[in-house]
Amino acid sequence: MQQEDLFEYTTGKWLYNNNLRHAERRREFNIAEFKRLAAASVNQTEKDVLSLKKLAEGGFNRSFLITMANGLRFVARIPYPVTEPKSLVVASEVATMDFLRSHGFPVPLVFGYSTTAENPAETEYIFMELVEGTNLGDVWFELDEKERTTVVTRLVQLEARLFALRFPAGGSIYYCDDVPDEHRRVLIEGSSSISAKQFCIGPDTSYRLWFGKRLNLSAERGPYRDTFEALAAGATKEIEYLEKFGKPVQPFQRLRREAYDYKAQSPLDHIANLKKYLVLAPQLVPKETPLCRPVLRHPDLQPNNVIVTSDLQIKGLIDWQHSKILPLFLQGGTPLSIQSHDLVEPLVPPENMADLDEREQREQAELYRRRHLHHEYLSKTEELNPEHHRALAEKLNKLRRELWHHASDPWEGDVVTLKADLVALTLKWKEITGEKDCPISFPEEEVRECLRLEAAQADADEQLQACEDIVGVGCEGWVPPGLFEKVKARERKFKRETFGAAETGEERGRLEENWIFDDFDEEVYT
Repeated sequence: MQQEDLFEYTTGKWLYNNNLRHAERRREFNIAEFKRLAAASVNQTEKDVLSLKKLAEGGFNRSFLITMANGLRFVARIPYPVTEPKSLVVASEVATMDFLRSHGFPVPLVFGYSTTAENPAETEYIFMELVEGTNLGDVWFELDEKERTTVVTRLVQLEARLFALRFPAGGSIYYCDDVPDEHRRVLIEGSSSISAKQFCIGPDTSYRLWFGKRLNLSAERGPYRDTFEALAAGATKEIEYLEKFGKPVQPFQRLRREAYDYKAQSPLDHIANLKKYLVLAPQLVPKETPLCRPVLRHPDLQPNNVIVTSDLQIKGLIDWQHSKILPLFLQGGTPLSIQSHDLVEPLVPPENMADLDEREQREQAELYRRRHLHHEYLSKTEELNPEHHRALAEKLNKLRRELWHHASDPWEGDVVTLKADLVALTLKWKEITGEKDCPISFPEEEVRECLRLEAAQADADEQLQACEDIVGVGCEGWVPPGLFEKVKARERKFKRETFGAAETGEERGRLEENWIFDDFDEEVYT
C-alpha cells in the first residue's frame, strides 16, 4: 500500500462534493512514529512491526490493522479531521470501553491512546485489541429464522445488562483526568477501572451537538443533572448557534426547495419553533420515574459492529464512539437494522409465494425477514428488558423522541419538521397527556400550511430516494470506487432525460440550479 493511501479515503467516491468529502477524511500523520507508539503500547519495538494496513473506513474514523513479528494483531484507529470534538470523542470512547469491560461486557481492550495530536505521531489515536471472529454484517442476510432469533435474543440480553448499569447523571463517560477544566464532571462512585483510573460523566459527545461552528459555542452539553437538561440541551445549543451564525438558506435537501418556491427560509422561524419546544419540554418528562433513569446504550447497534463466533455467540461489540448516557425514554427504540415500518400480523410469508416472479419473491422474503426481526426484538425485550419495553409501549414514546431529535438536529433550512411535530402534539395533547390545555398553540391556517409543507417534503424525500435508486448511489451520493464511472454515466443520462422533460425554460433553469447530483456550497449549513 502506498503511503498516501494511508492518509486518503479510498473506500468510495461521492457523485457530488467529492473533493469536500475526501478533504474531510484526509488525515496525514507520522507513519514511523505511529508504528513506534503502537509497538510501545504492546511492549514491543518498531522493529517488531511487520505491517500497517488499512482495515476499514467509517463515517468518522480510519482503522488500521497492525501485525507484529510474534503474530500479535491489533487495531489502530484515528479520527478524521471532520470528526468533532476530537479530544473528547477519543477520551470518552476509551473510558467507555474500559468501564464496560470492567463490568464484563465483550468490548476491545485498549492498549494505548492519545486525545491530542500533540504527540510524535501527529494525530489522535486509539490502539486496541482486534476482536477475532466473524463480523455479523458479513452473514446477516444469510441467517435462517432460528439463527436470527438466536442473535436477537443475545443482543437483547446484552442491552438488558447495559440498561441495568446505574449512573448519577447523563452525558458521556470519561476518565476524570481527561476532562478539560472548563467542563463539569460528575464522579461515578464505586466503579473499578481496569486502568485504575477514576471514571466520571462529562460532556455529551453526540456529533450534532458539536457540528460545524457549534464546536466553539458555550452551550451546555452536560453532564445532565436532570431529565429536563437532557431534553433541552440540543435545542438551547441550536438557538445559540442560529442567533450567532444563522442566515436565511434554502433547504439542504434540494428536491425540497420547490415546496418553498425556491425561497430562502429564515432561521428566526426555526428559533421560534425551538422556543415553543422548550416551553413544552417539561411536559415531555414521563410521569413514570423509572423511564427517566439515566442509561447507556450502544450508539449504533447494527450488524457491522457485532463480532460473533461460529455458533453465533457475541464475542465483541465495537465502535463506541459518540456513546452517551441519557434518560431511558430517550434511549428507547428498535435498532434501525432490526426495525420494520410494516409490522403486521400474522408473521408468515404470503401463501402465493411460489406464484410470484423472482423479484417479487425477493421483496416478500425481505419484508418477512424484517417483520420477523422486529417482532422477535420486541418479544425478547418484553421478556428480558421490561423497562425498555415499557418505554417502547408508552403512548408518547415515538413522538417525544422525534421532537427531541428534531429540536437537537443542526438546522438545514427546514422550518417544517419540528413544527409539524409540535402541531401533532398540540392536536393530541389531551389524548396523550390527559390535560385540557396545551401550553402552546397554532392558528388553524398555520397548521394547514405546516401539514401541507410536511407532506410536500415527504414526497420530495421519496423522489430523492427514487432518483438515488435509478442512478445507483448511496447516502450523500456515495459510490464504490470501481463503479464510479459507470454510475456517473448513468447520472448524465438521467440528467439529460430529466432536463429534456422540462416543459418551460423556467423549469429547466430551476433544475439546473438545484440539480441533486451537482456540487454545491455547504459552508452556509455548518
